[in-house]
Amino acid sequence: MNEVMMKKHLMVQYNNNLPFNILGKIFVYLSLDDVLACSQVCKHWNRYLEQGNTDVWRQQCMEKLSTEALKSELLIDLPSYKEKICAFYHAWNSNDCSENMYIKPNGFTVHRRPEAQCTDAARGKIGFDSGRHSWEIWWQGPLGTVAMVGVATKNEPMRMSGYKPLLGSSNQSWAWNLVDNYLFHGGSRKNRYPTCNNANSSRYHMGEKITVVLDMEDCTLSFERDYQFLGIAFKNLPRTRLYPSISAVYGNTEVTMVYRGMPIDG
Repeated sequence: MNEVMMKKHLMVQYNNNLPFNILGKIFVYLSLDDVLACSQVCKHWNRYLEQGNTDVWRQQCMEKLSTEALKSELLIDLPSYKEKICAFYHAWNSNDCSENMYIKPNGFTVHRRPEAQCTDAARGKIGFDSGRHSWEIWWQGPLGTVAMVGVATKNEPMRMSGYKPLLGSSNQSWAWNLVDNYLFHGGSRKNRYPTCNNANSSRYHMGEKITVVLDMEDCTLSFERDYQFLGIAFKNLPRTRLYPSISAVYGNTEVTMVYRGMPIDG
């Protein structure tokens, strides 16, 4: 082993033995990209960064999240700073929504401006073509005649004329209309959803959280409400990148999305 390789080897060995409190004092000055890169360097660093409530993740939250988001109950179900920062990076994309929509300062809520005879949509920042993912959606305003929740590819337009189920209007999106409890895909209304009697009889209530479960291992899309699994809505999804999406028609309505990560089975 030459002198340069020996120095690198000794440096790695030394860093691997640094106590967690020392690592924290170093990592707290890094950008998020650098922190994520550090988590791949060695098992010792990865074990430290797996801890979600360290000063490192707290600092990332302080820098990236708004005071409103941190002090409100918006992220109350996410116990760690790491989960909160992850949710922020999966939130609505201000550059990928209808021109008639904007993201509120909290970073997690999209607002639809009042405009007649049009339907507007929004997509999340990050799409998925592998793994299992879940996120919560809730309407903070009237639904109007159409309120769609589901997933879409990047090819689905984010605006159309009239009050229509934009999500589900083509083969690029799959969605559930919370107003009439029907599924939409490929431009047509599919079967009623959910099919379980007790859930089927009640309509969505404003502020109620819907959990969307996208399983790209089995290529299915499902929904939960009040911790009740409502069944698989869509099967045989394509193995392409799919993004959390909504479409709305009611003026001044607001829709919040919080990414939860891997769904909890059972």
